[in-house]
Amino acid sequence: MDCAAASRPDVTAALARGVQRLLLDHGFAPVLELPLGNGRRADVVGLGPKGEIWIVETKSCLADFSADGKWPDYLDYCDAFYFAVDEQFPQSALPAEPGLIVADQFGGAIVRAAPVAPLAGARRKAMMLAFARLAATRMALTSIG
Repeated sequence: MDCAAASRPDVTAALARGVQRLLLDHGFAPVLELPLGNGRRADVVGLGPKGEIWIVETKSCLADFSADGKWPDYLDYCDAFYFAVDEQFPQSALPAEPGLIVADQFGGAIVRAAPVAPLAGARRKAMMLAFARLAATRMALTSIG
């Protein structure tokens, strides 16, 4: 999608919503904007039923992807890494190695499965703790208003 054709924040929000629905459909619990140990912040992180961790980087348009070369920084914090784009995104511009999700606000589909590179135990524990603390904090803030 051309960045001028739609608001980047609106496209990003729609992608994040669809990715969350896709993750839930696959038995993963999703959270948005999880800070990582390297100072980066992952767009969407899914925690699977067996403790597997997926990171999904949403890209609203080609300019968003072209201006952002930090995606390799996420690989050390997940078992599988995906890009999520909408149907209009030129998929041939994306690297072939990561997984690929095509999504909209209603859901998504895994177009290309991500290669799996299991996390080391200490990194998995740190990620699960960060995930749990963020999710619990957001739940508490929602319940206390």
